[in-house]
Amino acid sequence: MSEIYNKFKHDSAIKAADKEHRSRIGYNIDQYNRAVVVGKQQFANLELAKQRAAYIKHKAINDLEKHLSDFETNFQHNGGKVIWATDARQAVTEIEKILQNIRPAYVVKSKSMISEELELNESLTKLGIEPIETDLGEYIVQQADEKPYHIVTPAMHKSKEDVAELFHRKFQLKPHSTPAEIAAFVREKLRDRFYNAKVGITGANFLLADTGSVCLTENEGNSMMSMAFPDVHIVVAGIERILPSIQHLELFWPLLSTFGTGQKVTVYNSIVSGPRQEDEIDGPREMIVILLDNGRSKVLAAKHQRRALSCIKCGACLNVCPVYKTIGGHTYNAPYTGPIGAVIMPWMRNFKDYMHLSYASTLCGACTEVCPVNINLHELLLYNRNADVEQKNYGFGESALMFGLRHVLGKRKWMDTPDYSLKNKAMSVLFSKSWGKTRKLPEFSERNFKQLWEERIEGKTR
Repeated sequence: MSEIYNKFKHDSAIKAADKEHRSRIGYNIDQYNRAVVVGKQQFANLELAKQRAAYIKHKAINDLEKHLSDFETNFQHNGGKVIWATDARQAVTEIEKILQNIRPAYVVKSKSMISEELELNESLTKLGIEPIETDLGEYIVQQADEKPYHIVTPAMHKSKEDVAELFHRKFQLKPHSTPAEIAAFVREKLRDRFYNAKVGITGANFLLADTGSVCLTENEGNSMMSMAFPDVHIVVAGIERILPSIQHLELFWPLLSTFGTGQKVTVYNSIVSGPRQEDEIDGPREMIVILLDNGRSKVLAAKHQRRALSCIKCGACLNVCPVYKTIGGHTYNAPYTGPIGAVIMPWMRNFKDYMHLSYASTLCGACTEVCPVNINLHELLLYNRNADVEQKNYGFGESALMFGLRHVLGKRKWMDTPDYSLKNKAMSVLFSKSWGKTRKLPEFSERNFKQLWEERIEGKTR
């Protein structure tokens, strides 16, 4: 087994036994889930809205080459520049080239999971450039030297007491500072950075093919300032972020806000179509969009899994996943976590190293049920598992176990013949280690199903 898999097993065992962690995450996610129930009431026909969104996004993915070409043409017509990056290393190299010409002391960054995918902060630091996260949640985890915990809420795993203690230690704020006091401190600290920044880096929630525009959705205004004040605005966007038309935003923006945070619409929604024009007095002088593949073409080439590229990163599947809520976001050791991460990460990275994520699921189907673009996530996890078997990514022990189970479970006499105590003994020998030290193995009852059924039938015929 790979080191990544062994680390996952180790970390997940620790988190699963951490009752305080489970209580905190359960509470925080429940707040979102309750808000989402209320937010959904704005839709007269929610299922129709989801069906429309699923159709539009899936069709856009199928026609991805055309829409990306249209976006590039229109964005360049608006005065912007497009760079194509096949992988993370190339994307980072292109960003480094831009920054070497400008030589900024720091860059301001808006919340962006794709920059985590690139491990951009580490690369900037090596260049002697300070990366400053401007989203409050991202800023908190940056100060804690951690990765984001959740796609939408980076610091979901921290209580207000944790944050107060962190800021007391890092910035000498008074102990037990309130959330309002911490937010005011960060606002004052970052405002000057926005004003004087030479470079701002953002992601993109959507790319509009027909207008050559970048759409940003946020609740704090930091993304807007990251692109409005600096002289250079760099956008890093996955190629799957495309929407064919600006007209589609009236559907996708409400779906994103409702399923992400329960809001009718997110506080700030910006459409940026290029750098500052001659008759404009603000905005960046230069705007560059880096279109990133980084394994997305592998997902696109997979017959079934390509559907996952329709994801709008609302985080709804994470909020209902019993596995995610038990083991937490950091355990996945990947930028994209929960059910959607379990589907795409094996394809975007080394399949063998990350395939275990597709087995970290109960297959309960809750993720599929809540997806605003109707991605059949639990089925895609099964397709991933099938691909894993076809690639023969299993050892002798697993092969022998499945061979034995196939013969035992395939014949009624083998299931009925052994004594129940013998079955329990076999269970303890074969599965006690994989079941974990903190969980009790289920036990076979004294009477099997066949016996119970015959007793029931006999009782009815008397």
